[in-house]
Amino acid sequence: MVIKINKQEELEALITDGIINCNGEDLIINCNVSVNANIINAWDIDVWDIKAGNIEARNIDAWNIDAWDIKAGNIKAGNIEARNIDAGDIKAGNIEARNIDACKIKAGDINARNIKAGDINARNIKAWTIDAWNIDAWDIKAGNIKAGNIEARNIDAGDIKAGDIEARNIDAWRIKAGDINARNIKAGDINARNIKAWNIDAWAIKYHAVCFCCKNIMCNSIGSNRKNSKHYVLDGELILKGE
Repeated sequence: MVIKINKQEELEALITDGIINCNGEDLIINCNVSVNANIINAWDIDVWDIKAGNIEARNIDAWNIDAWDIKAGNIKAGNIEARNIDAGDIKAGNIEARNIDACKIKAGDINARNIKAGDINARNIKAWTIDAWNIDAWDIKAGNIKAGNIEARNIDAGDIKAGDIEARNIDAWRIKAGDINARNIKAGDINARNIKAWNIDAWAIKYHAVCFCCKNIMCNSIGSNRKNSKHYVLDGELILKGE
């Protein structure tokens, strides 16, 4: 069964003590009707604007979502503003939230405190902590990043722990990764398996097998974890800052 709301008064009649309970039915609301409730519980929600304390549904399709807690299977929205989001897939224009726990996130801009996700595909990500498997983004600004693979244009972070990193510019305090492929790296400590870059400016560089740079490597120290290893510069020079 589908509950269709075409007028504001029809929606008001559905609300009891601030709660919209559709008893497992679908909720479809006309775009001229806005939703303002404490709790919304439905199977599928199709609405223009939602403002609520808690939203629990299988699928949410909306233009604007403003809520405290959102729990859903799939979320498709223009803008999402929430405290906590727990969802399978999120597809949105802009997301602003405190905590995001999702399987897949595809968004324009993400501004959040903590992000825990499987895959993240976004234009700009600004967060305190990111814990994800794969990150594909234009710009990333974060305190801590823990990921399997990171592919980005610009990364500005405190600590980065990842399997593989492919980026244009990396500016970080600590980087721990499998393979790093980047244009410019500016960091405090770098600990990686293999490093391939255009320019490297770092405090300490530690690698396992090979580290090579097209232009210059500037650092206080550079060394490897094994005896048969190599670091070299193709067209520039290795500059040890302490010397």
